[in-house]
Amino acid sequence: MATTVLIVDDDPVQRRLAEATVRRFGFEAKLAENGADALALLRTQPEIDVVLLDLVMPGGLDGLGVLAEMRKSGLDTPVIVQTANGSIDAVVTAMRAGAVDFVVKPAGAERLQVSIKNALRVDHLEEEVRRMRRRASGSLSFKDLTSKSPDMERVIRLAERAAKSNIPVLIEGESGVGKEVLARAIQGSGERRGKPFVTVNCGAIPDNLVESTLFGHEKGAFTGATERHAGKFVEASGGTLFLDEIGELPLDAQVKLLRALQEGEVDPVGGKRSVRVDIRLVSATNRSLLDLVKEGRFREDLYYRLNVFPMTLPPLRARREDVPDLVRSFCARFAAEEGKRVRAITPEAMALLTRYGWPGNVRQLENALFRAVVLADGDELTVAEFPQIAAQVEGFDVRIPAAPVQSMLSAHSPEPVREIVRVEVRDPHAMSLVVEDTGEMKPMDVLEAEIIRFALQFYRGRMSEVSRRLGIGRSTLYRKLKDLGLDGDDKAEEAAA
Repeated sequence: MATTVLIVDDDPVQRRLAEATVRRFGFEAKLAENGADALALLRTQPEIDVVLLDLVMPGGLDGLGVLAEMRKSGLDTPVIVQTANGSIDAVVTAMRAGAVDFVVKPAGAERLQVSIKNALRVDHLEEEVRRMRRRASGSLSFKDLTSKSPDMERVIRLAERAAKSNIPVLIEGESGVGKEVLARAIQGSGERRGKPFVTVNCGAIPDNLVESTLFGHEKGAFTGATERHAGKFVEASGGTLFLDEIGELPLDAQVKLLRALQEGEVDPVGGKRSVRVDIRLVSATNRSLLDLVKEGRFREDLYYRLNVFPMTLPPLRARREDVPDLVRSFCARFAAEEGKRVRAITPEAMALLTRYGWPGNVRQLENALFRAVVLADGDELTVAEFPQIAAQVEGFDVRIPAAPVQSMLSAHSPEPVREIVRVEVRDPHAMSLVVEDTGEMKPMDVLEAEIIRFALQFYRGRMSEVSRRLGIGRSTLYRKLKDLGLDGDDKAEEAAA
C-alpha cells in the first residue's frame, strides 16, 4: 500500500502542482481546499500518512487552526506546512503548533520529497518508541495492534472482550505470528494493566526443572538448589502469566499445573506448605492441543481448563494488508538502532515483501528487515536488499551488486574490452556433501553432527522442537549430543534460549 499524502491548499493551481509532484514520487494524493475538509478526511480516513498543509488560507480555519484541532482530537499524523511567507516567526509558530517540517512556496520537487520521507521516518520512529515504552511498562493496548486485515480485526475484537475479565485465554497460531504481543495487549487493556507480565517458554525448560521453574523450590530441596527460588507463578502473582508452547509440558508437570490453576496455589519443591497466588493465565501454542490430547500427549482435563476462551491468530500470508505497516515500523526501529539513514522503502520492494508468503510470519519479516537495513547503502530499501526473497517470488529478479569490471585497452581500439563476471548465488543453508580438500564424501557421523548443530541453531536450542523436527526422541538426541561432543554447545544454546 503506497504512502498517502493529504494536500490542503485553497489555491487550485498549487494543489494540482503539489499533486503532480507527489504522484511522480510514487505517493498517493488526496486533496482538500480548506481546513474543515482536511479535518473531516483525517477523522474518517486513517490511511493518510502525511499532511501537506498551507499555512495561510481564507475562512475561519487556517493552517494553525488545523494544527490546533488536530492536537485536540488526538490526530498525530505528521504535518508539513508550506506558505509563501518564510519568516522566522512563521516557522517558529508552525513548529510549536506541532508541524514536523516547513517549506516555502514554491517548494522544489526534491526538497518536498526529502521532507515527506523525513516526516514518515520521524512518525514511524516515534510510534515505535511509544509502543516499546508501553510494552515495557505493561500498558500495551489493542491500539498498538491496529490491523487492516478482517481476520485480524476479528481476533482483536475477541481479545478486547477477554481483557475485560480474568477468563483463561488460549492463543493458537503458527510460530512467529505475534502470540506474545497479543497476550501483552490483553493484559495492558484489562484491570491488571501495569502489573507483572511473566513469560515462560515451556519448550525451553528441561524436563527435570519444569516443576522448580514454575512453582519454585526451597533451599536444599535437591542437588544444586543452593538458594530459595520463588517460581514463575509467584513472580506473576497479581499480574499475568504467559505460558508459551504449552503443548511441550511433560505429562507429570501437566498434573501439577492443573491443580495450581484449580486451587489458586502452588507447592514449591521441598516446601512444607502451599503458597497462594493470584494470576491471569494466558497460554499459547503453535500446535493443535486437541490432536495432542488424542495422541495421549496432553491431558484432556487440562485442555478443557485452558481452552475456555480460545482464539487463533492468522498467519502473515493471510493478512498481507498488514505487511506495509509492519515494514515501516521495523525499518524505523532498526535504522535508529543501527545508526543508518534509511528513510523509506521503494514501492517495488514493498510489492515484493507483500507478495512473499512469509512461512516464518512476523518474526521472519522482522529479521529480513533487520538484515536489509544493516546492508543498505542508500536512504531507501530496494529489491537488491532482499535477494533471497526475490529469488522465491515470480516476477522479481535477484539483484547482486556488480563485481569490479576488469578492462583491457587495445592499441587499435579506443573502446575498453569488458570482462563478463558471473556470480553464483548459493543458498546460505545449503550443506556440502564433499570435503573440499580431498574431494571425497563426508563420513556419516560428520554429516549427522552438522545436521544436529544446524537444527540447534535454527530452533534456538529448543530441544523438544529439535527432536520433533529430526524425528528422534529427546533421550536419543541428548545421547547423540554427548557422543558427538556437542553437549556443551547444547547447554549453551539452551541457556541462551
